[in-house]
Amino acid sequence: MATRRIFLQQTGLIASSLAFSPLTIAQSPKKDRLGVALVGLGYYSTDLIAPALQLTKNCYLAGIVTGTPSKAETWAKKYNIPEKNVYNYQNFDKIADNPDIDVVYVILPPSMHREYVIRAAKAGKHVWVEKPMAMTEKECQDMINACKQNKRSLAVGYRLQHEPNTQEYIKFLRDGKIGKIKMVSCSAGYNDNRTTHWKQKKEMGGGVMYDMGVYVLQGARLATGEEPISVTAQQYTTRPEIYKNGLDETTMAQLVFPSGARAAVQTSFGINMNFLHVTGEKGFLKMEPYSAYNGQTGEASGGVKIKHPYDVPRQQAMQMDDDADAIMNNKPLIAPGEEGLRDIRIVEAIYRAAKSGQSVKLT
Repeated sequence: MATRRIFLQQTGLIASSLAFSPLTIAQSPKKDRLGVALVGLGYYSTDLIAPALQLTKNCYLAGIVTGTPSKAETWAKKYNIPEKNVYNYQNFDKIADNPDIDVVYVILPPSMHREYVIRAAKAGKHVWVEKPMAMTEKECQDMINACKQNKRSLAVGYRLQHEPNTQEYIKFLRDGKIGKIKMVSCSAGYNDNRTTHWKQKKEMGGGVMYDMGVYVLQGARLATGEEPISVTAQQYTTRPEIYKNGLDETTMAQLVFPSGARAAVQTSFGINMNFLHVTGEKGFLKMEPYSAYNGQTGEASGGVKIKHPYDVPRQQAMQMDDDADAIMNNKPLIAPGEEGLRDIRIVEAIYRAAKSGQSVKLT
């Protein structure tokens, strides 16, 4: 773990120019592993997070929170979860009295993130929250404030920042191997044929920019090591009967960075695409796929190849192990709440730019 920590520092994923900073947290009795309670038992929890928790070294599945009794029964039996560690949304706050649970992982529609992160922090639990962190910058700040006030840590589920291919390309770029970054192009999208999922409901945090869009913003920000100073954007839909009233199916945005670097990012619920291409003064770097659950492959000038294979759900296991290690040893988080806030600030600016047709400055 010490070697991995040094590598993360070298890549800039800890204490980098993106200002990932340590959080002061209340000291708890030393544990070898942290108990994690999952809030929301949908696809991501069922197919990825719960299986990943069977692979982790620093944490384990200790509890669940669900509004569906049949799910509670199935999960408790499958994962041997004691009845006292099973909660619903009404009695959730009683989790404060349960020493088995150290971390609450909020995996709900974005519109519910603020409420349950704050409730978990007030219950004295560390919090992990899935991306997008929230629907507005203010909600993100409220969540950060609640965790700080209760001396609890807050991490955002940016799985890619924990995986070795991403870490290697960031180090490659930070080492100046292709010189000053001039242009970044990043795309992430897939064909989503659903019509009633929360991703197709604006009031629940739907729209592609909140979901897949966060990945392309991460690509641009991690590649440049900078925060954008202005954005322009365009949005369109081929299915107006589903994506209406400002709900975006496809979004394209252009970002300007302080160094003069530019980024063109594209994200869609109607187009399959997944790549990162970085052009520098002395060469290029390309990752394709860029944000998949596995199979990331990269190449760069000088014959450089980037390929660290692993099986699904190893990304999620690495993410949770890193975050648990940070909590247990009072180390900086790789992706604290402030990192999620930065992306949501840009998402909001992109929506304003798309609506107005004008460039929007970010301060």
